[in-house]
Amino acid sequence: VCGNRTAMTEINTSRVPQNWDEDLLLPRIYGRGFMKGTHAPGGYICRIDPEGKNWELVATGFRNEYDAALNREGEMFTFDADMEWDVNTPWYRPTRVNHVVSGAEFGWRNGGGKWPVYYQDSLPSVIDIGFGSPTGVGFGYGAKFPAKYQNAFYICDWSYGKLYAIHLTPKGSTYTAVKEDFITGTPLPLTDLVINPVDNAMYFAIGGRKVQSGLYRVTYDGKESTAIAKPVNDRYKKLRKARRNLETYHLGDHPEAVKKAWPYLGHEDRNLRFAARIAIEHRPVAQWREKALAARDPWTSINALMALARQATREDKGEGENIDAALPDWNNLPESAGSNPDQQAIFKSLDSLDWDSLTVAQKLTVLRVYTISFDRHGAPSQKTREQLIKKFDPALPARASSLNSELSQMLVYLQAPSAATKIVALLSESPTQEEQIYFAKTLRHLTNGWTPELQKTYFSWFTRATAYRGGASFSLFVTNIRDAAVAKLSDEEKLALKPILEAKPIENSTPYSTEPRPIVKKWTMDELLPLVETGLKNRDFDNGRKMFGATTCFACHRFENQGGAVGPDLTILAGRFSARDILESIVEPSKQISDQYEATQFVTVDGKVIVGRIANLSGNSYRVITDMMNPGNMTNVDRDSIEEMVPSKTSMMPKGLLDTLNEEELLDLMAYLLSRGDRENPMFKK
Repeated sequence: VCGNRTAMTEINTSRVPQNWDEDLLLPRIYGRGFMKGTHAPGGYICRIDPEGKNWELVATGFRNEYDAALNREGEMFTFDADMEWDVNTPWYRPTRVNHVVSGAEFGWRNGGGKWPVYYQDSLPSVIDIGFGSPTGVGFGYGAKFPAKYQNAFYICDWSYGKLYAIHLTPKGSTYTAVKEDFITGTPLPLTDLVINPVDNAMYFAIGGRKVQSGLYRVTYDGKESTAIAKPVNDRYKKLRKARRNLETYHLGDHPEAVKKAWPYLGHEDRNLRFAARIAIEHRPVAQWREKALAARDPWTSINALMALARQATREDKGEGENIDAALPDWNNLPESAGSNPDQQAIFKSLDSLDWDSLTVAQKLTVLRVYTISFDRHGAPSQKTREQLIKKFDPALPARASSLNSELSQMLVYLQAPSAATKIVALLSESPTQEEQIYFAKTLRHLTNGWTPELQKTYFSWFTRATAYRGGASFSLFVTNIRDAAVAKLSDEEKLALKPILEAKPIENSTPYSTEPRPIVKKWTMDELLPLVETGLKNRDFDNGRKMFGATTCFACHRFENQGGAVGPDLTILAGRFSARDILESIVEPSKQISDQYEATQFVTVDGKVIVGRIANLSGNSYRVITDMMNPGNMTNVDRDSIEEMVPSKTSMMPKGLLDTLNEEELLDLMAYLLSRGDRENPMFKK
């Protein structure tokens, strides 16, 4: 199990097609530069023989997965680290549990190049955990625990002092999961765990980085049965078996692989589609090129063309194949631009798909295939460029934020004349800090279509964004985006924009509203509950999302893979809590505080009181988040100075968040929270 800048070792066989690349459409942005120069495939997992002589590459694309474990069926799971310096950027990925299937790619890339979870040439997590520092993992098999805990996947978080029990449930050919705080402590810097087959107890260790080490034993004292848990039958076994059958074609010479795998390229299950494409990529392209170009079922066609884009003859990028490709100079294209026959054939097949009839996921993957082809085969011809602008320009703006992101990238790459107007409007209207940064980052590469007013709006955004909050690299990311954009201005443009470029940053600005929202009403539970019980019909999804930003929810909480990570991810809220529970947690946040997100109150020997969430333990000091809106600004508390340390009775979530909303805005927000991000939910008007 290798991560965190570990160079790829010499391998003998590989389940992962060894054609990895950065596959980025636009050059990435860097912050403080941690792991800069570390390129694909990132962290990886190998299977070796007992002598360590034969190395088989199993999966790639991790940041820093520390340990791995196998369940009863031989399915592997790991707990991958985040890059906490990236917090509150669109490319931040929380710590997460991954199902490590054969040939997997999990999309880690350094700097701002991390792949979003919707890229179909990667796989998503089973569950996102949030802030933390992953260490050891293991299953509870053999423990004299109730069945639920025997079957749990346990993961250690060093920095927050939490041992999570991850309860996995089969879903499709993979799993879904919920997390439970199994053991917590302050401090409790967990390093690893094991089940002792002699006394059937769990043992876990703590220590590291000059903190006190220790060994603990965990036993169960209760009335539930601790008999050995039996494997649970589930309705998804056939799908997991189908995936594992496809995975047998990831190693060795299998002439029948294309025939066997092809039907699964269009399957509704993402992991099955992935396993089928990997099986096909292991075969010579000549065996399946024409089949890929002739496919007409949307998913089958898109996945086959992705395989062809990844495997077909590629351009030589020069020294190393993992560097960021330079953007095309459309005014001086080389004669060879667009002459790659595989690229031409891929584009022709993509063009035969009816864009309007595709799902959002399929549209995103069409754009992804273009990206891979541009990155690996070079820029298209001027004629193709014009055709693509004509094709994608009407599609922006889209209803889905993910599509807006990818279409913006594409139109900037193509230097579409309308890109500045459309993307600056999206930047101005975006309800989340992450979206705004994404559009600002994308616009820094645009040299076409600017007007003085658009430039003023764009560069004025930086005077606000400088005060936005995030991880340790956040301010540098914003500065570097701005510097790159300024570098593309002419001397005349710099002079015209001088008042804005030299303006002092706006202190305490937020991405959620340029003007503070006035108080509408001091809402109470008695007033709100009847409204929510009867009013969640014909709601407005987009306005609900806008209100999620206006009430600063995005500052602390993730929803649909956007937002902060200091509070719980609210996407799955509706699956666990009723509308009443959700309302109560907003209106009366201190009534019931989750152990996972409670604050700690420190009283020091000199009488100081510090309240916040412990983010890390560094040597003899706690690093404490005292402001949820500014998670990167931490207070150090020396352990020797602490007189008392107790859980805080006050939630770090502020009160009165709904008081700036009128009745319609409030109902749109509640519908959005209950929708799990599905704009097709019956609560929304058609």
